[in-house]
Amino acid sequence: MKLLSTMGVKGVLDVVMPAYAATSGTTIDASFDPTVLMLERVRGGERGDGIILTTEGIDALMAEGLLEPGFRIVYARSQVGLAVKAGAPRPDISTTAAVKRTLLEAKSVVYSRKGQSGIFFAGLIERLGIATEVNAKAMIISSGITGHEAAAGRAEIAVQQVSELMLVPGIDLLGPLPADIQDDVVFAGGVFKGAAEAAAAKGLLSHLANPAHAAVYRSKGLEPAAAA
Repeated sequence: MKLLSTMGVKGVLDVVMPAYAATSGTTIDASFDPTVLMLERVRGGERGDGIILTTEGIDALMAEGLLEPGFRIVYARSQVGLAVKAGAPRPDISTTAAVKRTLLEAKSVVYSRKGQSGIFFAGLIERLGIATEVNAKAMIISSGITGHEAAAGRAEIAVQQVSELMLVPGIDLLGPLPADIQDDVVFAGGVFKGAAEAAAAKGLLSHLANPAHAAVYRSKGLEPAAAA
């Protein structure tokens, strides 16, 4: 079966999918991209059997008639966080004022142009009144994991979903943004209408929601659906 998925749950899938494939006999071809890019791929004609996106992305594709109505499984909530190169000084991000100061004092900041977190961050710095200053020194990548730029020393501060930052070795997670400026993103799964492997997709997507995987979700920076 073919699974299209947001990068936000890749850490969990990397742990859970191999064991499921081995025990179920299901061959899984998984492809990952930020939700915005994945939506572009699907609207451009690409199809799979199952798909995992933000709840807004799943709902949009269902409304467009591309996904089976009535099959929608919510998995977990993610938050936007900041990270620095491993071993670098850890600036304070415990309050909104501290985040604003940290972003203004940083030599460089990296965020993703089409990632959910990057779209949110672009709006956040506008609301904080520091967009001009931050964007003047920002590295804005088209897609991918921003943490790689911090790990390589090309950016001082990386901004992305906590679950995506945790995929990158060589960086230290500073933590999620404070609650008053946080953007909670909830991930969910659906099945393509007319999918050749619809049953296999439903089996995998249902398995991913098993409460037995709650510890895996938390270890990858996500809060399981029961708490989401």
